[in-house]
Amino acid sequence: MLDKIHRINHDCFRIDGPVTIYTDPFHLPDKLPKADLVLISHDHFDHLSTEDLQKIAKKDTIYVAPAACGKQLSKLPGSVREVGVGDMFDAKGIKIEIVAAYNTNKNFHPKSAGHVGYVFAVSGKRIYFAGDTDRIPEMKSIRCDIALLPVSGTYVMTASEAILAAADLGNPIVIPMHYGDIVGTENDAKKFEKEYRGKTEIK
Repeated sequence: MLDKIHRINHDCFRIDGPVTIYTDPFHLPDKLPKADLVLISHDHFDHLSTEDLQKIAKKDTIYVAPAACGKQLSKLPGSVREVGVGDMFDAKGIKIEIVAAYNTNKNFHPKSAGHVGYVFAVSGKRIYFAGDTDRIPEMKSIRCDIALLPVSGTYVMTASEAILAAADLGNPIVIPMHYGDIVGTENDAKKFEKEYRGKTEIK
């Protein structure tokens, strides 16, 4: 499964499964495969970029996102599914659960804003895309095989905090994210890899 997960930039991944899934497309190169399903965590410019979405949109793309994103997404080809924490449903044959994402010791992503993360199943593996978040209590109830976790600090949790979050999640395989654009460097990912007792995949 790991060979089907491609980190493109920042919090953007492409997952190649029965359908093509993207998370938070931002600063995309040209000529990528078109999206069947796009999971968007919140409406900040580096997570909801209609310019980048135009590159991968097609007439039957489904955008899954919090309500605050709906107006911008409605201008794109495809359809929008507005979601909130606790929702569970199927889209394009993919089982999706909506989970919380927020800051606990800073105010960039307040809980009241309704930002989200996703747990979704591809080829029998549960993937957790955390979105922009700190280590939050809700993580103790999330179980996944692969976790895409932010590690850069400033706007999200640090690498050290992400290690504690991974333990809350049951020590899955972790792919670090949220570095290399806007904030953070690969050193943040390497710090996580060095200190995490579980398996890390840096992409």
